[in-house]
Amino acid sequence: MSSSLSNAPLRRLSKQALIEWAGQVVTVGGDAPVRVQSMTNTDTTDAIATAIQIKDLARAGSEIVRITVDTPAAAAAVPAIREQLDKMGVLVPLVGDFHYNGHTLLTDYPECAQALSKYRINPGNVGQGAKRDVQFSQMIELACQYQKPVRIGVNWGSLDQDLLAKLLDENALKSQPLELREVMAEALIQSALQSAQRAEELGLPGHQIILSCKVSAVQDLIAVYRDLAQRCDYPLHLGLTEAGMGSKGIVASTAALSVLLQEGIGDTIRVSLTPEPGAPRENEVIVAQEILQTMGLRNFTPMVIACPGCGRTTSTYFQELAAKIQSYLRHQMPVWKVDHPGVESMNVAVMGCIVNGPGESKHANIGISLPGTGESPAAPVFVDGVKVKTLRGDKIAEEFQVIVDEYVKNTYRVKN
Repeated sequence: MSSSLSNAPLRRLSKQALIEWAGQVVTVGGDAPVRVQSMTNTDTTDAIATAIQIKDLARAGSEIVRITVDTPAAAAAVPAIREQLDKMGVLVPLVGDFHYNGHTLLTDYPECAQALSKYRINPGNVGQGAKRDVQFSQMIELACQYQKPVRIGVNWGSLDQDLLAKLLDENALKSQPLELREVMAEALIQSALQSAQRAEELGLPGHQIILSCKVSAVQDLIAVYRDLAQRCDYPLHLGLTEAGMGSKGIVASTAALSVLLQEGIGDTIRVSLTPEPGAPRENEVIVAQEILQTMGLRNFTPMVIACPGCGRTTSTYFQELAAKIQSYLRHQMPVWKVDHPGVESMNVAVMGCIVNGPGESKHANIGISLPGTGESPAAPVFVDGVKVKTLRGDKIAEEFQVIVDEYVKNTYRVKN
């Protein structure tokens, strides 16, 4: 059975930003769903390789994709990337990630400025001293000119040093000084809020500003965003700035983001995983989706429920079937989400023995309970809580996949 979202976390009310391309609009904030985004790691000057990776990220479910724009050659490649994506029918919005020289690149390459759907500006990296205000203003004025939203993204590792020094000096004069980490957190928040205020003074509408204050430690991220959420109503982008590799990155991101999302904080998320050698970039998209789906905030793809295995399940057959079915469901989603809307809420159970197998299978839309060690070599299949057949033999996986296909076609029909 599809799970109820009645116990889903409440959402903090924020402004709503619109990110557009070719008539397609992705809303961020307000009552819009929490959006999943990602970032390429290709050389942006390689327009074909970058467009292919963006296509793969979008196919995996990334609703916004950010690309590095750090050199004149990269800026010159952006229109070609956009053109290639449009030819492939990939209308995902592109965000330009600018540091140090964004004011120059956006000015010198107007086609790049136009082809991007949003700009990301780091206040700590827009210039030093007197140049900071001038170069920040130049980028905001260009965003106004091209009617592009802006993410003002402050990072722990590239914090505005002048602001931090000022706050440290003020803290040293207090009778009860704050700890260094608390001062740095305040500097992050002030940098974001002051930059947003300046952007509005320059003419950028408040609803076209998104804020982020990224750090790499879970507890620091939670504390910063709790404070930031109380002090503004801009849409907030969540993510650990360097989550890490493998299970560490997944666990850290899940721990931090889940706490904040449960409190209604966060309008768009990115899971910044360090890719393992040879691993697909889309893994960070899948993790972000699974965080939102397991919390009941969104549905992206049918969920596979599978037992962990124990001494009753010495066979690995149920593990192999669960992996095969999960891969198949995700692979089918680009087609199913068009032809069979609602299928993303489907639950499939692949269980390994009689202890919890039949019960879990009954609770799912479709479930199969494979025989454990010493059990009768039969696999009962349940559809919407009712046992419909028992599978036997060496074609169980293929027969079960047919049942899944038939259920999708019969249950999630396109309305005429």
